This record gives sequence, structure tokens and C-alpha cells, in this order.
Amino acid sequence: MSTAATSSLTPPKEPRDEGRILGRLFGYISGPGRRAKFWSAVGLRALSVVALTAVPALTGAAVNAMQEHDRAALNTWVIAAIISVGAYALLAGFSEFLMTRLATSATMSLQRDMFATMQRLSLSFFDRQPVGQLLSRVTNDTEAVATFNENAISQIMRGIFQVILIVVLMSVTNWRLTLAALSVVPVLLLVGAAVTRAAGPAYTRLQEQLGDLSGFQEETISGHRVLISTRRQDWAVGQHDIQAGEVFTTASKATFTGLLQFPATMAMTTIQMVVVLVVGGLLASKGQADVGGIIAFVGLAGLLAQPLSDLSNLATSTLTAVAAGRRVFEIVDDQPTVVDEPASAPLQFNGGKVEFRDVDFSYVPGRQILRHNTFTALPGQKIGICGPTGAGKSTIINILTRYYDVDAGEVLVDDQPLTAVTIASLRGCVGMVLQEAFLFSDTIMNNLRYAREGATDAECIAAAEEANAHEFIEALPDGYQTMLVERGANLSQGQRQMLTIARAMVARPKILILDEATSNVDTRTEKLIQEGLRRLMAGTTSFVIAHRLSTISDADSILVVDSGTIVQQGTHDQLLTTDGLYRDLWFSQFKGKG
Repeated sequence: MSTAATSSLTPPKEPRDEGRILGRLFGYISGPGRRAKFWSAVGLRALSVVALTAVPALTGAAVNAMQEHDRAALNTWVIAAIISVGAYALLAGFSEFLMTRLATSATMSLQRDMFATMQRLSLSFFDRQPVGQLLSRVTNDTEAVATFNENAISQIMRGIFQVILIVVLMSVTNWRLTLAALSVVPVLLLVGAAVTRAAGPAYTRLQEQLGDLSGFQEETISGHRVLISTRRQDWAVGQHDIQAGEVFTTASKATFTGLLQFPATMAMTTIQMVVVLVVGGLLASKGQADVGGIIAFVGLAGLLAQPLSDLSNLATSTLTAVAAGRRVFEIVDDQPTVVDEPASAPLQFNGGKVEFRDVDFSYVPGRQILRHNTFTALPGQKIGICGPTGAGKSTIINILTRYYDVDAGEVLVDDQPLTAVTIASLRGCVGMVLQEAFLFSDTIMNNLRYAREGATDAECIAAAEEANAHEFIEALPDGYQTMLVERGANLSQGQRQMLTIARAMVARPKILILDEATSNVDTRTEKLIQEGLRRLMAGTTSFVIAHRLSTISDADSILVVDSGTIVQQGTHDQLLTTDGLYRDLWFSQFKGKG
């Protein structure tokens, strides 16, 4: 186990695209399907700001009416101010309601887009992305975006409208006082730019470190048996403390830098009020402004200070959302490396003949795994594949199912190149039973149905009977409706393997792949599994990867793979009577057994 969580192999991008990221996040709220609700919310918000900014002007008019002892005018202005406040509360409340629904819907759409993209991507994507990193992007990063959607966007809208309207009203009311009030704005903008420049990279690094921490947590939780058996729990706690400490340090620096905006903004807005009052007093002493007008202007200045402060204090959540959004969009924008060619057509199955013609392959450019591999599997044949660990046996299968495309050479099924047929039609013909029996957290019946959409209960039960799984399923308290925990951990290894064989039978495969399907079970269970496998293989072209050579001794042809090359081909008897790797492997396994 590594001493630290593995980072994504995707190099982090420089945080210079904040505007583009924010624009894309904003598009999820205001885009197609939500445009009418969004602009309704915008309109209501604009009207609410109009009602709010009218209050200082109405208050100033009421003060002037009071000085003039005009009770009728005073009552009118007071009632108008109360109505404005009520209208503001009603309009703002309804606008917030619409924005909350839009924000929640936008977050759901972003999560759906990311998850849907992950389902389309090729295996090479998952090879370079640790599970913990992906989980962090699905959870931590989308949560940061959700917080931004639900809180920040509404405040940004309100703040922008309020600032624009108040500046216009200020200019109309008294241009001299307007210049005084706006004198601190350049300083606020400079402070905001400095905070963004300093804190932006820190928030990007924070999201990456959270991903690393999630990766380490996922790895250690999944490997808890190893930690317990090797008494490495204290080591795991220590490593977790180191990584959590790094997250704490980065988060402290990023948050502190972002929060510096708040005291700076409060100081500037306080200075703004002092400047307005001083300039207003001077203008009043010269007869260039009345008391009611100054009071109205002070009220407007106060309303201007609030959105400026809010916009400044949104730096933290905005920078976090940008950093998280960048990581989310790296997945959303990714493209599968294995795709259907424009002229591809459904596979025309005609028995299941499989050919490899001089195939080369590498997972990473420049590090070749397979070299010049050629063989032919005739319809209905059982093909055994053996060789040392890391020789390339599973890679041959990954290419046959077109999980990866070859570097050179050609793979054909029934004389049709894999690149000429659709991926869905190819994989619809292939069934797999792997060494690790993977089952979902669902009922046994639904796990069997995963193999083929539309499979009936009767078909699933019949498949379970053929796989020798029916008896133990019926013995369970809820039979086929028994809920399995994650990966089927409430069943034995042999029972899980029988279920995967039954699931493959439900799929009715025409080409079958068995990858060490009986390596982890006892002899009695292996016999039951082998009986099920023989029924499953009947009439199909089968590829059996095996370390125990006895399981492929009856194969029609055996491929012996070493260092990425098929070094021998033939039947068991032919290979056993020929000096070579197969003979060495066989006698190393059965030496002293007669």
C-alpha cells in the first residue's frame, strides 16, 4: 500500500480561467429549460431592489415634510415607505424561492452530466484516475458547486442590481456626494483583485488535497483486512493525520486570505460613510443640500455598502466553486478513447470465429505490452490462455472486448474487424466471468437481471439452476429477493462466483471469457462451478485464462503467453510433448504428484 494517496495523472490546470468556469456554472442555472424561470427570478429581484432603494428617498422626503410641518405629505411618504418595504420583502422572497429551485436543479444536472460522462468513458480513463479522486469529485467538488449555486449566485445578482440602481439614484440626487461615496470603490476593487490572486491557487490546491485525502481513505477502508492482519492501523492513522494536516494548513491559508476581504471591506465602507457625512455637512452649511436629501443619500450609501461588502465576502465561496468546477468539468469534457467509427455497423454474428492478426498493444505509449500476436479461434472452440503473471493474458481479453484499441494489427470476429462493428453489438455477444465476483447492493434477482434487460424471473431462475446456484439461493431467508450488501459480502466466495456464472447465462453470450473463474474456491465448490461453466460454454467460443493448467487441459487450443508474445500454441498433449514454457509450467505444478 502506498504511503500517500495517489493523485490524478491529469496535470492541474493553471487557475487563469475563472471567468470561463463561472460562466459554465452560471449556464447550468440560466440555460435551456430554465431560462424562463431564471429571467422571472431576475425580474423579481430587480423590482425588489427598486422597492428597497426607494425607501431612503421616501425617508428623506418624509424628513423634509416633517421640517415643513406638512402632516399630510408626511403621512403619504411614511405609508409609501412601508409599502416599499413590504413590496421588497414579497418580491425578494419569491425571487429567492425561484433561485433556490434553479440552483438545486442546476446542481443535479451537473452531477448527472458528470456521472453520465463517466459511464461513457473508456477503461483508460479509470486506469489513470484513482477511485478516491473520482469520489472526491462526485462528492466534495459538486458540494462546493452546490453551495455556490444555492447561496452566492442569488447574492451576486442582488448585489449587482443594487449597486447599479443605487449609483444611478445617487448621481441623480447629488453628483458631488456620489463622487465622495464612490471614492473608496477603487480601493475595494484592488483589495478584491489581490485576494483573488493570492487565494485562487490555494483553493485549487485545497480541492486537489481533498481528493488525495479521499483517495487514501477509500484505499485504507477497502484494505482494512490487510491493515488489521499486518497490524498497520497506527501507520494508517499517522498517514491520515499527515494528509489531513496538509488539508488543514492549505484550508487555513486559503480561508484566511479570503476572509481578509471582510475587514478590508468593512473598513472601506465605514470610511465611505464618514466621507459622505463630512461632504454632506459641508454642502448643507453652504446651502447646496437640504437635510432630507443628505439623510436620503446616507441611506443610499448604506445600501451601497451592503452589496459591496456582500460581493467582496463572496470571494471565498466563489474561489472554492471555481476550483471545484474546474475539476468537475475536466471529467465532463473528457472523451472516450474507444468509440464507434462513423461507418461502423452491428456485428453480424456467424458462429464466433475470432482472429488476432499481428497485434501490438500498449496501455501507455512507448511501453509495449503485446507484440506480434496472431491466432485463430474457430466457432465453438475452447481456447486456454496461460503464462506467467504479467505476461499479457488479460490484455488479450481486454482487446477482444474492445475495451482498448490496438496499436497495430487487426482483431476480427467472424471476419469483421472490431473497428468496423459497433461496440454495443460486440459486447452484447460477449459474456464474462471474472476472478473477482462483483455483485451490486441489490436483490439476487436484480443482480441476475443486470446481464440482460428484460430478462424474466423464470429465465433468471433457470440460469441459476444451470449454474448450480438455485439450491443455496432457495435456502436463504428471502430466496431470490435476498438483499446483498456491497460486493455480495454476505455470501461466500463460491456462492458469489455461482451467481456471476448464472448472470452470464442470463446474458446468453455467444463468446465467453473466463478469467481465473475458479481460483478462489474450495474443491467441492469448484466442482459445482465447473459443472455450471461447462453448461455455459456449450456451443460458445470460449477463452479461459488459467494459472491452474488442469482447468484448460481439455481446451481445443492453448495459447502460452510470455512477455507479451504468444510463444506456443497447440493442444495440451502437443505442448506437453514439446520442450517449452508450457511443459515447464505443467511439471512445476504437478511435480511429485504422479
